[in-house]
Amino acid sequence: MSDDKNPFAAMLAQMQEMTKAFPQMAAFDPSKGFDPKMFETLWPTMPKDVMETWFGNAFNENGLDAKTRLLITLAGLTMQGAQADTAIRQTVRHAREAGATDQQISETLGMMAMFAGVPAMTRAMGLAQEVMGDDEDET
Repeated sequence: MSDDKNPFAAMLAQMQEMTKAFPQMAAFDPSKGFDPKMFETLWPTMPKDVMETWFGNAFNENGLDAKTRLLITLAGLTMQGAQADTAIRQTVRHAREAGATDQQISETLGMMAMFAGVPAMTRAMGLAQEVMGDDEDET
């Protein structure tokens, strides 16, 4: 079967063309193996105003603000065993942008030791500290 009649080959070619629209994809090299942190560069941290509109109380005046929703999300990700490294790091970045302090993030994760267990809390705390350390290196 030639490539022009193979739907998988056509789909793969189309995906390769689409990736050229994302400059971050230039760093993607499958021969080097899978690096989840590389994918984090594809989704930059949203500005606080955007998060407040989408996740906050912009449409629900008496609802939760974006910071609180992101801290709850972080707790939920920890409850699931802190296995989603990229999601935890991205949530920490977004929570900080939404106004959460490092202490508030640490307290949220620390509280999860009672509910998710110490191993999950420790893993989530390590991932959060990676983000907090990255930002300290930039300043």
